[in-house]
Amino acid sequence: MMDWIPVVFVAFKALVLGTGMFFAIKWHYDQGKKLKEGEMRAVLRASGKVAAVFMLSLLSLALVTFLLVRMLGMDLTFP
Repeated sequence: MMDWIPVVFVAFKALVLGTGMFFAIKWHYDQGKKLKEGEMRAVLRASGKVAAVFMLSLLSLALVTFLLVRMLGMDLTFP
């Protein structure tokens, strides 16, 4: 009897999480269909700005890291 408890609990957890994920995806899909053309354009513009800011911050972090490593005299050569 004790051997079946983990199997039942894992199956129940998978069922509950799967159902929750299905309804979450369905709700987001339905909300996306409600967006008008102007709102969709605004969302895409904002997404582009966020992606650009992320790439600029990533590039600046890499540059600062490179300059700091060179300033400290660390070896940057690959073996």
